[in-house]
Amino acid sequence: MSTVNTRLDGKVAVVTGAASGIGKQIALSFAEAGAAVAIADLNPEGANAVAEEIRAAGGKALGVAMDVTNEDAVNQGIDKVAAEFGSVDILVSNAGIQIVNPIENYAYADWKKMQAIHVDGAFLTTKAALKHMYKDDRGGVVIYMGSVHSHEASPLKSAYVAAKHALLGLARVLAKEGAKHNVRSHVVCPGFVRTPLVDKQIPEQAKELGISEEDVIKRVMLGGTVDGVFTTVDDVAQMTLFLAAYPTAALTGQSFIVSHGWYMQ
Repeated sequence: MSTVNTRLDGKVAVVTGAASGIGKQIALSFAEAGAAVAIADLNPEGANAVAEEIRAAGGKALGVAMDVTNEDAVNQGIDKVAAEFGSVDILVSNAGIQIVNPIENYAYADWKKMQAIHVDGAFLTTKAALKHMYKDDRGGVVIYMGSVHSHEASPLKSAYVAAKHALLGLARVLAKEGAKHNVRSHVVCPGFVRTPLVDKQIPEQAKELGISEEDVIKRVMLGGTVDGVFTTVDDVAQMTLFLAAYPTAALTGQSFIVSHGWYMQ
């Protein structure tokens, strides 16, 4: 029985929201596996710092300033990567934020901001990358950073849950449209990962729910897990690497939950 080779030698990857957190760990893992990696982020200094870290370790990397909600910025950024490294083989649409509030208090501007970053950003970066992946049916892999909330709901997260559900639909359509061009798609769905994004939610949820921060962690964030343990950035990065390197369309259009047992399909 053969095993999946998780090397990415000769591949070019773009990871959005890669200056920190999950995106950074994915970028580092891809570089270690041999890919040339573009670190795309709204924070150009952070993106360049991660790129320099990869280059210092002997890898190939490029920092790209990118607002994923701006079509021109996305197109220019993706084209810059293709010009620098030859093409684009892998896109990880990871950029995201969180804003929590009950529906009756949720500002419409915040709702639109959430959809713009999570959904519009996924669409725009996909469209820009497909120009290169579809050329001569070169093929490629598009991986969306979903969430357990792509399948499950939690109070205070209407915009986030709606956006993460939307990524499932986008990935499934891409799986069907992209197949003839050798393009595959996947959604990685982490549970709670202890990043600055999650740390920020702890006091916010404690205030909204009227419970202690300790109870937010124990009951809200980790209550559904089998072991009471946060998912790690490396857990997510390793699943993303596996899917990026997987050699066939056997898994295309599917979502993969990485959550220590919180929500089981």
